[in-house]
Amino acid sequence: MAGDAGGTNATARLLRAEDGGNRSGQVEEGRPKEPWKGEYVKSVVYAGLDAIITCFSLISSISATHSSSVDVLVLGFANLVADGISMGLGDYVSSSTEKDVAAKERAVTEWDVTNHGRAQRQELVRKYQQLGMDINDAATVVEIFAKYKDILVDEKMTAEKGMTPPDEEEKPWKNGFITLVAFLVFGCLPLLSFVVLIPFTNNETVKFIGACFMAILALAVLGIAKAKIAGQNYVLSVFITAGNGAFAAAAAYAIGWTLRNVAGLVD
Repeated sequence: MAGDAGGTNATARLLRAEDGGNRSGQVEEGRPKEPWKGEYVKSVVYAGLDAIITCFSLISSISATHSSSVDVLVLGFANLVADGISMGLGDYVSSSTEKDVAAKERAVTEWDVTNHGRAQRQELVRKYQQLGMDINDAATVVEIFAKYKDILVDEKMTAEKGMTPPDEEEKPWKNGFITLVAFLVFGCLPLLSFVVLIPFTNNETVKFIGACFMAILALAVLGIAKAKIAGQNYVLSVFITAGNGAFAAAAAYAIGWTLRNVAGLVD
């Protein structure tokens, strides 16, 4: 009884100390900034990056052949929609497959724990030892987990197999839809200059420069978002993101120009 009371008092003291630390509102010096969290942020950012670079590269290659704005818009939007559907479907298939594999793996792990509990606990103890934990501490931790079957199963998946237990609230179709929408929205930005400038000028070079400006601006915004998510340097992230898009567009423009002026493959 004395031991139970001592344990209860120690737990109470720990909770009070933690609560007091939370109320103090003091931020620990040197603590790294937490990454920007969001359920679909990753899908938006990376679909947007892919869309802008893909669409801008296509515009660059077409513009290098001195094609009309109509050609740019037709090919640009057709390619944008096709790629967007492909990206969204790919994200859905990838997310659903990953979730199904995790669910299957968890079912296998749960069966092993139910039917070979002692051996499974010993494996987990050895895993903790490999991570540097004392054998007695490892055995104590595993014995505590063994009281809660679901926690033990999830811990075995994470510690031994490096897999995250399936999230029942995750909806793969939402990931696919968000990827599709983000791809279409961000991919449209480089094309907007051709649409907006049609009433004002017939100069294709001016329209292409406008597309360059819109693409770089969108890439800069996504570079900032990427830095926010990963906790990276903003300037470096923007530079790398915009540089990646510029390099891809320059390569596409060079290929289009070469095919027209050197190889003579474009009329």
